[in-house]
Parts: sequence; structure tokens; C-alpha cells
Amino acid sequence: MSEAQDMPKDRLVDGRYRIVRKIADGGMATVYQAVDVRLGRDVAIKIMHQQLAQGPYREQFIARFHREANAAASIASPNIVQVYDTGEHDGLDYLVMEYVKGVNLRAEMQRKRTFSVRETLRVVAETLSGLAAAHAARVVHRDIKPENILINNRGRVQITDFGLAKAISQATLSSTGMLLGTAAYLAPEMISDNEALPQGDCYSVGIMAWEMLAGRVPFQTDNPVTMVFKHVNENVPSVATVCTGIDPRVARFISSLTNRDVSDRPADASVALDRLQELMRTLPPDALRYRYDPSAQPQATTAMSALAANAANMPTPAPNAQQTPGTQQTPNAQSTPHTQPTSGAQSTPSTQSTPSTQPASDVHPGSPAQPMARMHSGMAPRANNDPTSTIAMPKSSPTDGRPPAGDDSPTAMQPRRKRHVGLIIGIIVAVLAVLGAGGAWAWWYYAGPGSYNTMPKPEGLTCEQNAPCKITGVDWKQYKSALDIADIHYAVSEAHSDDVPEGDIISTDPAYVDAHVSKRHEQMVRVVVSLGVQQVTIPEDITSSDDPLAALKQAGIEHVKHADDTDEWSLDVPQGMIISITPDAGTTIAHNETVDVVLSKGPMPVQMPDLIGQTKDYAQKTLKDDKLEVTFNEEYSDSVAAGRVLYTSQDAGSTLHWGDSVTVTLSKGPETVKMPDVVRKSTDEARKELEALGFKVKIERPLAGAEVLHLVQSQDPAAGTDVPKRTKDGEPTTVTIRVV
Repeated sequence: MSEAQDMPKDRLVDGRYRIVRKIADGGMATVYQAVDVRLGRDVAIKIMHQQLAQGPYREQFIARFHREANAAASIASPNIVQVYDTGEHDGLDYLVMEYVKGVNLRAEMQRKRTFSVRETLRVVAETLSGLAAAHAARVVHRDIKPENILINNRGRVQITDFGLAKAISQATLSSTGMLLGTAAYLAPEMISDNEALPQGDCYSVGIMAWEMLAGRVPFQTDNPVTMVFKHVNENVPSVATVCTGIDPRVARFISSLTNRDVSDRPADASVALDRLQELMRTLPPDALRYRYDPSAQPQATTAMSALAANAANMPTPAPNAQQTPGTQQTPNAQSTPHTQPTSGAQSTPSTQSTPSTQPASDVHPGSPAQPMARMHSGMAPRANNDPTSTIAMPKSSPTDGRPPAGDDSPTAMQPRRKRHVGLIIGIIVAVLAVLGAGGAWAWWYYAGPGSYNTMPKPEGLTCEQNAPCKITGVDWKQYKSALDIADIHYAVSEAHSDDVPEGDIISTDPAYVDAHVSKRHEQMVRVVVSLGVQQVTIPEDITSSDDPLAALKQAGIEHVKHADDTDEWSLDVPQGMIISITPDAGTTIAHNETVDVVLSKGPMPVQMPDLIGQTKDYAQKTLKDDKLEVTFNEEYSDSVAAGRVLYTSQDAGSTLHWGDSVTVTLSKGPETVKMPDVVRKSTDEARKELEALGFKVKIERPLAGAEVLHLVQSQDPAAGTDVPKRTKDGEPTTVTIRVV
């Protein structure tokens, strides 16, 4: 495998991370969604491209990469994508990060184009919060841009690419391609002095905020070298130059982030965040709702601009012009330097009359194109009889002294032109007045106060001065009357709330006092009224549930207090079932009230005691204390006294549990036989009878060889006595008979 892009689906990286799909490609690495098979969670794994780790500086690059990855992993902030692991697989280094479900800010910019001040400042605040944690850990991001700002499904901002950015900045421009992709957001000192400072991250955040508000970055060029030059040598213009009408305090805050001089920016992200939070507390709702619309073109302004353009094309006398009699001039000819000034005018030696900016064939005297051309060249427009021009006097006059027919001298034309100019000016003033009045009415009706109602302030609601006043925690019935009086339409829904009492307002949309509610679009105010704290009932059958903790959660109880070390052993309650619950089953409580649960650990394990040779009473008491079920048996024993334990069904020391059964066998002592009377019986008959009873027979003959009768004369033991069948050694008891 030569490139990270070749990573196939289901490939196991480092024996732990199974590739699911490719998320994104970049000039530095490829990012995949993967599953950590060891922990069973989704992760994002970024595998660097092989070319970044090649060459003579491989070891240095990899060392920096791991050092920065470790630094990123040490930053604890909910606004930063967490780094879980780093390693190497098939010669390619990788980072394992938190998998964020959502989109990046660039995608949101492409979808929305511009953002309101409220949306922009929220994103900036959460970005600065994450950077503040990084700066506190002495880590500088270096590559803040919309592509590295993720917005998860809950709307939270999370910054990514920590650890990687600084390592890649150590590589050459040609090897990484990083500068070409982020030139629009780079701080000047990073470009000119290669300094990575916390103020540089603040600068990038400021450029990003500028772009969110204006729909474009402040410096626009297709050439990244030109872009870099502008950041180093030009001041970032105020966002107010594009977003006309934005609150000046917002524009000043963004300018404080984008100052070219490092010392004029906030020292780090925490300082910038403090300033932003102070600003947001003072911004009124209208300022927060402001959003620049690049396509908006007010009609009144357009109409007035058109009239002004038409007026510019009309011939008018040049101001402060003096006529110099007695001087002749031809087109494109120089004025005669020896001509004497008359009527207080001074001659201008070596001065040419300014030619028209268009060819003579295209610009004709008296045509509308001529004054426009002069305006473009920086000159005031003049009519065909401009009094500042020198014209030829007529050769002769009629003898009656009247001007000849068709005479176009200035004296002859002046009264008529003055009337025309006055008429034109009067028409323009009248049209502008009508348009102004109509525009003002249109603005008032369609965009101004006549176009909207304002959200009334509820009775009893306390609002801080110069701060947004949110409508919440007030009685809905009273506020409903205020909305009815203001002729504001509304839709009501209900929801449970842990904080807002029943019958009070949880929220409204719009949310703040004095917010605008459009009359033109039949805007509906959304009101959510509290049902109070949600109540739930502990199930009646909870004590018979095999999984009571899950059953309580399913019933809507959020806080269940249970600890393994407080669970109890139980002979009667099976393991995992409830021994006790507080409050009792069937009780109705608030959903966030705590329920204490003690579960059964089942029967307690015990060891089988050694009972051999013990009395029955001792054995019974000991086994009862261990909650074991006992059964007694009896057997004869030649070695154990009667009433003592002969043996048990469980060996001593073996593990049992409460409720287990144990059989204990007690000794009845030796087995005895009542000795029969064999006196006067024949020797053979007596022996057979005694041996049948299990005795060993010993025959004594005092008069050996003199037996006549062969009858038993005596026996030992005597007849009628109880005689053990065996001795303690287990041998048959011996009975002695004497024969005569």
C-alpha cells in the first residue's frame, strides 16, 4: 500500500481499527470512518500520505507529528475534536480521533452564504472557547479555517486538525500544499516571520467571522501569492464597509481580531472570548438579528440613482465661468499668448484647450455624449454655447440693430436656456419629492415600523438594561392577552419543564422582547407553555422484573441510585432482582427524582464445615447458621460412638451456597446381637448357630479326647447379653464355647 487513499473497506488498521468508509481527501491525509473493534465505538482515523514522511527529514517530521498529536490529546474541551490514539501502519502514520456526526462550516457557508450576527458570534464564541483551552495548554492551531470547524448534529462547534497543523507547517510549501489552501486565513506574522502565536489563531478566527457576515473573505484574488502579499502589507478593511447597517461594536470587535499588528490583537483566545461575551451582553436584539443580503437592491435608491444619472447627461452651464470677449479660438488650437486680457481676465501662456475624450466624429457638440465624455475625463460638461469658450463674433448685423435670424450668440440664447434649466430643475425636484415621499411610505409599510409588530414585554418580567430580554417564566394567560391586544397571531404547544412552573411560558419564537413580527407574511409566534415537571409512576411489578434498572429507565425515571457494593445476598430473591426500592413500587414521583434500588446478589457462597465426630446438635446448628438444608441418616459404626457424625454428603471445605442441601450420617454405634443360649447343644449345632450370626466360634475342650457327649457345657459371652458383632478393628466378635 503506497497511499492512504488505497485503504480498502474492512481493512483492519493496527489490528484494532476497521475501515468503514472514506470521509474526505486532503493534500495532507485521508480521513476514514472506522470502528474501534476493541471498544466498539465509531472513530475517525486520519492516515497521512506517504510523501509527507519521505526524504531525509522523515524522523524529524514523524517526531513532530507525534509530539503535536500528544499535545492535542492533552487538551480537554467540548469544542475540540478529541485525539484518542496515534500509531503507524504499513509505514504510514495515523491519528485516531473522535468521530463527529455533522458538517463543517464551509458546507454551511456554501448553503447559507451569509450568517446573522447572532449565528456568527455563537460560532466564534465556541471556536474561541476551544482555542482558549488549546492556548492554555501552550498549543497553537495554526490552521483555523471553515474546513476545520465542524458543527455536530447538536449544533456544537468542534475544532479539528489539532496536532497535525503545526507538524505540517514544518514541511516545505511544495511538499504540503498547505499555504495555497489557507492563504485567506493566515496571520501576517506567520507569513513574514514564520511565527506561530496565539494571536495568529485569533486573526484567523476574525477572517472567518468576516467571511460569515459578508459572504466573502476581505481580500479576493485568484493568486495565492497576491493573497499572501495583501495580508502582510494591507490592513483588513472593516466588515462595515460591506455590511452596511451592522452594529459598529461588532465591526470593531472583528477588526480587533484582524489587526495587522500582533500587539493590537487580543493576547490569546481566552482574552478574545472575554471581550466577545461582554459585547454580546450589550447587543440589542436588532443588532443580533442583522444579516447582510448581498442581493438586496432597495427600489427607492435605484430610482434616485437613475434620475441622478439622467440629470448628469443634461447640458448645464459651468459654474463660476467668465466670458473673455475679444478672443477667438478654433477647435484644438492653442490660445494666442500675446492676446491682452480684458475685463479682468489673465492670459494663460502655453495652455491648450482640453480636447474631448471621444473622437470628434463620435462626440458632437450639443449631443448628450459630449458632457458625459467630459465628466469621465474629469472636466465639467459644457453646452454648445459654454460661456467659458471663445467664439467668433458675427461679421455684420442688420441695419435695424436686431440680431439676425437664427443668431445663436450667448446673448440671444441666454433667456431661453435659463427657462429650460429652471424647468428641468423644477421637474427633478418634484419627481424626487414624490419618490421620496413614496419611498418613505413604502419603507414604512414594507420594511419599517408599519411592516411589523413587536413582541410585548410581559408583566413582571425583569430585563437588564441594554441586554436581550428573553420571554420565559411568565404567566401565559396574562401574556396571551398582551399578544391579542398587539394583534399578533400565535400558536401554542405544551411541554414538560423541570424549571418553569406549570402554566408559565417556557419559550417563544421570536424569543425576545421587542423582536419584530412581520405583518406582511402573516408570521406566527410560537409559544411553548409549561406542563410543569413530568410525573412518572414506579411500576407495580418492578420487584418481579428480571432487569429492574432497564424497566425503571423505560418508565421515564431518570435518576436511579444503585451501587454494586450496596447490593445484598438473598436466599429468596434471585440474583439481579429487587430486594428493596425507595419510594415503593406504585408511587408517582417527578421524573427527575432519585429512586434508590438495592438488588439481590443471589445466595451467598459458604464453605462446608468439618463435622466428622461432632454431635448431631452441633452439626444441625452449624449448617443452619450457614443457611444450608440438612438431612440426617444413621448407620452402625464399630469405630464412631453412637450419636456422632459418621460422614457428610459434601466434603469439608467445598463451596456451597445458601439453600444447598447437605446429608449428614450419624453413627448408631457398633451393631449388636442378643447372644443365643447354645448350652447343652451339640458342638456342631452351636457353632453353626453362632457363625450364622456373624460370630467367630472358639471351642474349648478341657478333657481332650475324653469327650463322650459332645455337648456345650458353657458359653462366653453368656446367653441373653447384647454382644457387638464386630470389634473396633472390624473383626467378628469371638464367642467361646466349652464342650464335654
